[in-house]
Amino acid sequence: MTRPDLSICEGMLEAELDLLDRRLRQHEGITVERAPEAIDAGQLAAERDLAISNLERDTALLGDVRAALERIADGSYGLCQNCGKEIRRARLFAVPWAAYCIDCQETTESEMGSEPKGAIPLLDEAA
Repeated sequence: MTRPDLSICEGMLEAELDLLDRRLRQHEGITVERAPEAIDAGQLAAERDLAISNLERDTALLGDVRAALERIADGSYGLCQNCGKEIRRARLFAVPWAAYCIDCQETTESEMGSEPKGAIPLLDEAA
């Protein structure tokens, strides 16, 4: 990966880190409320479950973004964490926190039985 490409990816990661930090701070106010009506209680529970799901997704993504920034710092960014092959430029521009090449990502997902929640579709390697 060229130095300019690395700088672009680093900038995208920093921007994502800032966005996630702001979003996670907004979730600090998740509370359990009691509602007098069963319908209201169901609505509040659904909203709370959605907020918790979003919090879990954002927290996992935050870890991925921080790990990618650490790989930039240690010089291993852009290399698959499984097989060591170079991750394609197009994939890193689309998903700058990607830790695996397409082949290893597909293998991991097929072993899991399905795509993980919130997964970003894989890019065609021809790009």
